[in-house]
Amino acid sequence: MPAQIVWFRRDLRVADHPALVAAAEAGAVLPVFVLDPVFDGSGDARTAALRTALHALHRATDGALVIRSGKPERVIPDLVAEVGAEAVHVSEETTPYGRRRDRRVERALDVPLVATGSPYAVTPGRVRKGDGDPFRVFTPFSKAWLEHGWRAPAELPGDHRWVRRADSEGLPEIPEVEADLTWASEEGALERWHEFLDDAIDDYADARDRPDLDGTSRLSIALKLGAVHPRTLLADLDRVAPRRGAGAQRSLKVFQTELAWREFYADVLHHQPRSAWHDLTDALERMPYDEPGDLFEAWQEGRTGFPMVDAGMRQLRAEGWMHNRVRMLTASFLTKDLHVWWPHGARHFLDLLADGDIASNNHGWQWTAGTGTDASPYFRVFNPVLQGEKFDPDGAYVRRWVPELRHLEGKAAHQPWKHDDGYAHDYPEPIVDHKEERQEALDRYQAAKG
Repeated sequence: MPAQIVWFRRDLRVADHPALVAAAEAGAVLPVFVLDPVFDGSGDARTAALRTALHALHRATDGALVIRSGKPERVIPDLVAEVGAEAVHVSEETTPYGRRRDRRVERALDVPLVATGSPYAVTPGRVRKGDGDPFRVFTPFSKAWLEHGWRAPAELPGDHRWVRRADSEGLPEIPEVEADLTWASEEGALERWHEFLDDAIDDYADARDRPDLDGTSRLSIALKLGAVHPRTLLADLDRVAPRRGAGAQRSLKVFQTELAWREFYADVLHHQPRSAWHDLTDALERMPYDEPGDLFEAWQEGRTGFPMVDAGMRQLRAEGWMHNRVRMLTASFLTKDLHVWWPHGARHFLDLLADGDIASNNHGWQWTAGTGTDASPYFRVFNPVLQGEKFDPDGAYVRRWVPELRHLEGKAAHQPWKHDDGYAHDYPEPIVDHKEERQEALDRYQAAKG
């Protein structure tokens, strides 16, 4: 049978992989990953996560994975010619860059580029309102998404064969980082998921907002890389639900809703590709913003003088990950205390986040900034102290990431200015007055709306 190329991108796994199944049913499979120049400049954690997933994929394909560097529109046609491939199989891409890249590759090929499945349970564009228009609000989307449903996980044929006739550059070295990125691999992600599903998910509805606790699945990196498919997670949720009590049932539903948010943002980006880097709505098109400067750098480096904000920004730098509650707080601080337009913060996050997904990241930023779908009202300004005391009640999260405050016990870590020794270890004083900047944000909002 003719060789089939499977070009892996955001689907670095072999389980529940529709494109791989389609290729295996048509012939022997050459698994390929292209180190696209667009990856250059990624942060260490982001790079380490990708390379961890590639090492795992190499093992899962029995060492057959071919890695080549270069522009995909050149690399993929060359591989087709080398192995005499009949087709190139991919998971359908729906991001603006992914769609442009795939069009370039398709034009360069003289064999079909076959798209089967996507990185989502329901491919963006499939769920629509009764009149055919896309959804702009999450709640009705999530209801329609549930009604639409999704296929069962795809099963790879037991007699699949790998092609081993093309030269590979070999596996890139994984840089050393502080973060534990074993969850970026397929086996690591599935192990983490099963452990979470067996126990911690029962408390997810309440614990997920606590950055001081290990209350989330931490699978966002695996979902970004495709080390696990969301359909696999949804199938497991359905499988265990009948055996769980009422409290756990609530947590299972909340987790499912979080997956729906990911699919919703991908759907919005699919229909509105310009929203990747521009306001989705024009409600605040006249809003004046400040240019990034010294205060922006202090925010990036975790030197704002607001402990919960600084803890989050330092965690981001160290681990390439940040708890979602803290992502909202740090985004609010940049957009409403420092009055910086959200794309500057979104770009910084994408540079460093190992789970940096343009749809979820950038539309999440717009939710906070008040310019996107289901937007948090612009006049809702997160208070960094109250947020810290509510979601990190004992100060454990702050003390972990801000060592200058480890001498302050309990909630005292959130307000060092109230204690005689609060600045004993050179923690910076607040760079702005939150009360004043909150009023400034409201004044700008009124001017823009007026």
